[in-house]
Amino acid sequence: MKKIIYSPGEPSGIGPDLIIQLSCSTFWNQINIPIACIADPELLIDRANTLGKKIKIKEISNPGELRKNKRNEIQVIKIAKCPNTKYGKLHRSNAKYVLDNLNYGIDRALTNKKVGLVTGPISKENIISIDKKFSGHTEHIQKLTKSKDVLMLLGSEKLKVALATTHIPLKAVPKKITKSLIINKAIILNEELKNKFRIKNPQITLLGLNPHAGEGGKIGSEEKEILLPAVKELRKKKINISYPKSADTAFTKKGLKETDAFLGMYHDQVLPVLKALSFGSAVNVTLGIPIVRTSVDHGVALDMAGSGKSDTASLKEAIKIAKKII
Repeated sequence: MKKIIYSPGEPSGIGPDLIIQLSCSTFWNQINIPIACIADPELLIDRANTLGKKIKIKEISNPGELRKNKRNEIQVIKIAKCPNTKYGKLHRSNAKYVLDNLNYGIDRALTNKKVGLVTGPISKENIISIDKKFSGHTEHIQKLTKSKDVLMLLGSEKLKVALATTHIPLKAVPKKITKSLIINKAIILNEELKNKFRIKNPQITLLGLNPHAGEGGKIGSEEKEILLPAVKELRKKKINISYPKSADTAFTKKGLKETDAFLGMYHDQVLPVLKALSFGSAVNVTLGIPIVRTSVDHGVALDMAGSGKSDTASLKEAIKIAKKII
């Protein structure tokens, strides 16, 4: 039986709020897949009281004990005690708690292919305070799953965008863009669009690194020296990928209609477009790993925690997509 485990992420943010709000909605029954929350029950109870929500906590020891969702009831797996359940402000003491929960979720999804992992927003700032090498969910999951390569894809009903590079400084991007990197990322994207999203013949639009896709070498040589050779090799592998296109014209109505996924060179090249069109309803899907992992497309929103005004749309979509691709 398909099951989902949810790691709420940063306890001071809206991650706990979202699962509490969902558990009190009709969605909880309608989604028709059992969901476990990895959390300290005390955190959920405290937050529910703040939100004015009456919930029942049912502690279980592992996903194997999961049963059908009941409205206003959350099935909880407690891995560690949350040192500080107060919301709205980061507490360094909670960093290990967040990592312990995440690591458990990754391990359970690795152990059982019928278990999907859905993650809430984390504070990289807080985790880096205890782990200087931490750079994000995606990279951490790659490490723990021992995956050779991964690809971050964010999608909505309007478009899907994938990132050749993720959470690195802009000045470091050109050095990271290599022919082998583009080939590897495009292969993962093509295969996962087929396997996870059931797209038989994916059409991928590759974005250039430089303005106007280099303008024939006048504004940069990466397109001619790296991207074009990569595209030629990918096309020999029967992958339908475009030649490098300028990012300023790639997302037209015609471009969106003709594209199953865009492969961008860096984080802020494609995510502003996605969030302008679909903020709050997009989903982060990690490709290239041996588990199903989806996530919300927003941050911890410390200022919204405890207010009862958090939008659950992205978490709903993350759960729906996880259920679909498990």
